Amino acid sequence: MTFKLGLTGSIGMGKSTTAQMFADAGCAVWDADNAVHRLYERGGAAVPLIEAAFPSAVSNAQVDRTALKRIIMTTPVALKKIEEIVHPLVQKDRAEFAKTATAEILVFDIPLLFETGAEKEMDAVVCVTVSPELQEERVLERGTMTQDQFLAIRDKQMPNDEKVQRSDFVITTETLEDTRRQVHTVLNQIKKDMSDA
Repeated sequence: MTFKLGLTGSIGMGKSTTAQMFADAGCAVWDADNAVHRLYERGGAAVPLIEAAFPSAVSNAQVDRTALKRIIMTTPVALKKIEEIVHPLVQKDRAEFAKTATAEILVFDIPLLFETGAEKEMDAVVCVTVSPELQEERVLERGTMTQDQFLAIRDKQMPNDEKVQRSDFVITTETLEDTRRQVHTVLNQIKKDMSDA
């Protein structure tokens, strides 16, 4: 029997770091963002579909993410259209992974887990969280976006409090050591539940 654990959390909450800790502990991890990258690469399943919808978003037989972002910013209906193309492909990729992964516990790293309804496929959900101040500090430290860009992304995501409330487990990612300890606590609880079942 395999256990499917959804991992979610808003931007800057420490999700990627936590996902790596689950992997280090022997879980098989599927990453939604990596799946999208594969779909957008040369030969990726999303390329011809996006090219048909937005020809200027594809160059050198792959999706140009910068061009795609520009289209999303300037065309109100673009995001919905792109999601209609990409979400089913991502779901298929996730199902393939679930079928072929051999670990006892599978972790699905999905930023928009609740927003896309993917929690229904999971046996449990863990949400990573920190204070709004630390969240903002981390994102701005990366130097990849302005405060306005960060706030725009954060405001599009489901509020953190709601994600926390809807999750079975919550991991606070203030220090690496403490985060790792919480990851092991979650895994021990899941393993205990699995052996009791």
